[in-house]
Amino acid sequence: MVAASSSFSFKVLTVNTHKGFTVFNRRFMLHELREAVRGVSADVVFLQEVQGTHAKHQGRLADWPEAPHYEFLADSIWPQFAYGRNAVYPSGHHGNALLSKFPIVHHENRDVSIAGPERRGLLHCVLRLPDHEPQVHAICVHLGLQESHRRQQLELLRHMIEDEVPGDAPLLIAGDFNDWRRRAHHVLDRCAGLHEVFVRAHGQAAKTFPARWPMLSLDRIYVRNARVHSPMVLPRRPWSHLSDHAPLAAEISL
Repeated sequence: MVAASSSFSFKVLTVNTHKGFTVFNRRFMLHELREAVRGVSADVVFLQEVQGTHAKHQGRLADWPEAPHYEFLADSIWPQFAYGRNAVYPSGHHGNALLSKFPIVHHENRDVSIAGPERRGLLHCVLRLPDHEPQVHAICVHLGLQESHRRQQLELLRHMIEDEVPGDAPLLIAGDFNDWRRRAHHVLDRCAGLHEVFVRAHGQAAKTFPARWPMLSLDRIYVRNARVHSPMVLPRRPWSHLSDHAPLAAEISL
């Protein structure tokens, strides 16, 4: 983290935790995932599919943490965290979370589920960075698997930005867009003035799914009112066996 009179830089990371399990739920890997997340040394972490509670898993897995997974991942590294519960079922719930080394002065979870059992949400947090105004807005995203749902959810995201984010405020949007057709770039650039950091740097979004042999660009980091940003390529190991999605990271300068 670097602070100066005219700029402030910090690192962000986004990862779909797959509820702490490997692909096909073969192994519980949350402890290894926590070490990998710590190793990135990110200041702000966007999490999707993070488990809140799960009574059945807690009863059968010896290393299941007592705390919700987002608190377990935050531990003593990220003193601030917010959780947005999206999917609720008899044994527990999961959703999006944001971990931050900076104060979270406000957070709100927006239900953007369209229809059926697929539950999705937008977790909107406002961060106060040291000696920097205006405050930073961060939205953790997990969009639907159906394209018609994603179109509607992107419109809901656009309206959230227009209604709740000041035009001069730094804005970060990161998460699992499930946007294998890459339609979100045009919508967010044209309507909200956002650009994706890997597209801006390399001409195309990073491939993140499946994590072992990435073919689809499902995960993204979009920014607005960030003067400089540098996307970071994370090593294939250990991430390829920690979740079904590969993570993305970037250094953001305001």
